[in-house]
Amino acid sequence: MRSLHDVPAPAKLNLFLHITGRRADGYHLLQSVFMLIDWCDTLHFELREDGGITREDLSEALPPQDLCVRAASALQLATGCTLGAHIGIEKRVPAQAGMGGGSSDAASTLLALNRLWNLQLTRGELERIGLSLGADVPFFLRGHNAWVEGIGETIRPLEKAHALPRTQFLVVKPEAGLDTKSIFSHPFLKRDSGCATILGFAAAHYQFGSNDLQPVAQALCPEIGQALQWLESKGLQGRMTGSGSAVFAQMPQAVNLQDAPGAWQVKACENLMIHPLAGWASDQDFG
Repeated sequence: MRSLHDVPAPAKLNLFLHITGRRADGYHLLQSVFMLIDWCDTLHFELREDGGITREDLSEALPPQDLCVRAASALQLATGCTLGAHIGIEKRVPAQAGMGGGSSDAASTLLALNRLWNLQLTRGELERIGLSLGADVPFFLRGHNAWVEGIGETIRPLEKAHALPRTQFLVVKPEAGLDTKSIFSHPFLKRDSGCATILGFAAAHYQFGSNDLQPVAQALCPEIGQALQWLESKGLQGRMTGSGSAVFAQMPQAVNLQDAPGAWQVKACENLMIHPLAGWASDQDFG
């Protein structure tokens, strides 16, 4: 039986996140930098000849319709493929954290099944399928740290002169999670940040900007403030990633983590220069 094992699905951090406006249809316009980190889920795929899509939870429980199953089904539907897969998931990236764990799982599933089923779809074709699963999925399919704008559809890789310096981060996920919808619908959310530029970001990188979602998120989830205070007690300046509740800080030297509350997930991470599966699909349709 053909199989693919130990397929990584890395998380991301939003180095900053500005809301610059809101469209008439209610979608928010944003600017952000998405950065890949080495906190990963691990996926395993076994080929099924009968077309079935099944899933095994190898760590904590997953929701009944997780994004891996949805991604596999969407790929079948888009291509007419009659093959199936059994998917084993070792879930490590926390949920409701603003780290894109579910979207990353979906992207790695699309890349892996494109290979396992020998579909030979280009990255652009996979991206069009991925967009129906979540706004962050195309970023993980592109495979590069990126400047992101619009409603998340404009993705510009940060390479060469704009590439991010390699460094370490301390990432803290409090026990409580947050619902993204409750933050974006909040009446006190700041929605009028001025437009930033890649040049301005590149001059400061890890000190640039802020997360416009953070004040509302802290009001809804006091544990975020507690996690930021804990980072500050270590001499680190933290901020929230995405819509939270995880926070992070650049970590220039080793930090004692022994006094972190037991229910928190705390991990020292490095940023990734490129997605581990970046070579798993052709880029020919991006010109």
